[in-house]
Amino acid sequence: MTILQAIILGIVQGLTELLPISSSAHLNIIPWVLGWTKSQEFLTAFEGFDVALHFGTLLAIAIFFFKDWINLIKGGFNQVVKKEKTTEGRMFWYIVLATIPGGAIGFLLDHFVGDALEKPIIIGIALAVMGVILYIVDKNAKANTDYEHMSLKQTFLIGLSQALAFIPGVSRSGVTMTTGRMMGVDRESTAKYSFLLSTPIVFAATIYKFKDFVFSVSFFIGIVISFLVGIFVIKFLLEYLKKGSFKGFAIYRVVVGIAIIVLSFVR
Repeated sequence: MTILQAIILGIVQGLTELLPISSSAHLNIIPWVLGWTKSQEFLTAFEGFDVALHFGTLLAIAIFFFKDWINLIKGGFNQVVKKEKTTEGRMFWYIVLATIPGGAIGFLLDHFVGDALEKPIIIGIALAVMGVILYIVDKNAKANTDYEHMSLKQTFLIGLSQALAFIPGVSRSGVTMTTGRMMGVDRESTAKYSFLLSTPIVFAATIYKFKDFVFSVSFFIGIVISFLVGIFVIKFLLEYLKKGSFKGFAIYRVVVGIAIIVLSFVR
């Protein structure tokens, strides 16, 4: 893999992992569109590289929400040991409970049928369909709850929805944010919870795929680029969602999805 390819994929990962537009879809489609997948050398280097790029955005989330994670861990510990009930302690255990079923189901589905779903036409359909669902849900959902007042039911169902992210094009952030809005959580809060919720899943995937990593200059450049872009995107999205909606992202998904479907037939 060349340095230029690593830079492009790093930028793509940083932008698409944290926005509700599916990083797995873009990381599969862009090499296909640019003809990189015709090279066996690229395919070999790409094995595990996508997870490494996810690690870059994981670092972005961990650093951006560093204080939040410290408070969550302290709160979770104190709730068990000192019986102190705090918002941080409650949310920590909500995240733990929400991660287990979504992560387990997603892992099993990805392990047994994941590769079969990486066809461009399937990715295009998933992008477009989820775009429509995101638009309808976000337009009609009410914002009755913020991050500090999310319930066990809301957090658990959002976590469970992560299982659908094994389908390239669905998007982990996309499906969790859509579910959050469906459950009446405001946009900024559902985005924040989605970011925090992704941390343990991506970390586990990084450890699991560590054996597939091919360490090189391009490898580390990709991680650094995805990290830097990820920091910018997190800040942008949280600020944007204070007043904006998911409409633009939904439209983007539909347009790109249709374009991929058409291109797959043309090719």
